Order: sequence, then C-alpha cells, then structure tokens
Amino acid sequence: MLVPSTLLTNRLILRPLTHADAPSIQEAASVREIADTMISIPHPYPNGEAEQYIQRQIAEFEAERSVSFVIECKSEKEFCGIMEVRDIEREHSQAELSFWLAVGVWGQGYMSEALKAVVRFGFKDLALNRLYAYHMVKNLASGKVLQKNGFVQEGVLRQRVLKWGVFEDVKLWAILRGDWQDQAE
Repeated sequence: MLVPSTLLTNRLILRPLTHADAPSIQEAASVREIADTMISIPHPYPNGEAEQYIQRQIAEFEAERSVSFVIECKSEKEFCGIMEVRDIEREHSQAELSFWLAVGVWGQGYMSEALKAVVRFGFKDLALNRLYAYHMVKNLASGKVLQKNGFVQEGVLRQRVLKWGVFEDVKLWAILRGDWQDQAE
C-alpha cells in the first residue's frame, strides 16, 4: 500500500499534492515556456485544469499507480514545480518519472536536487528496479538533469509527439537500481 510521503533535501520540500495547490499549478503551468517543454501540458492552460489534474493524480495514488510531489523551496515555502512517479508497474518493477519547474526557478539546480530524492524514493520506498523518463529532444535541460543524475539514454522515439502542429522527437532515459547503487557507493 502506498502511503503519502514527504521528502526533504537541503533546499527543498517534496510533499504530497493537495487540492490547495491548484492556484499555484494553474499559474505556473499557464506560462507558455512550460507548455513548450512539456509533452502533455497544453497552452493556453485551460481554467480549471489544475483542479482536474489534482483529482486525477489523487485517484492514481489511491489506485497505487502514481505518487505525485509538489516541489517547494524551503526558505519561502513557495511552489516550485511538480514531480511524479507514475505508471507504476509492480509486475516489472518499474515506473516513469515526469517533472517540471516553474520558469522563475529555472537554472538553480532545484530539479537535480529533487530528482535525487525521488530516485532514492523510487528504489528504496517503492522497491522498483527501473525508473525511466521521456523528454522532447528540444528540451535540453531535462536531458542534462537526467544525465547528471545517472540516467542512460536508451533511444530516440522519432516524431513521437505532435506539439503545436510539429512532430517532435522524444528521448527515452532510464536508471536501474544497480546503476543507482553503484553511484551511491
């Protein structure tokens, strides 16, 4: 059974998503630069979409298919972004990571810090063997943060998504429990 978890890093709090996060998500996800880098975030971000997103994530958590975290800066207790461990497959001991940060906190190393904590959570608390993530090729920052944290590029899915009338290539990255344990030593 999944239980709500809060993860702490030097500068961040990663806590369970709640209905009270809707205004912060709505505001941050409405910025065009977020939608431009994310496979599944639309622009303009529809009114009410944040509430629907939260409701879906809570249902996925209750069904033990997903764990979502709000990323907050400790110093300001301010919303910074979202990280999900989703599509949890117990049979194959794997899950997908999905993440984004509000534009105002880009370039400060927060995502790398959050990713380390969530990877540890995935391998230790969820007992997974494999974590994987996708990003559009044009989203160089996501590729860099994954590589920096030990993920290995497994391939390129050519023209995998249609974003704003353009077919975009998508990279697939993964890290295995053994890779992560080797890095931790």
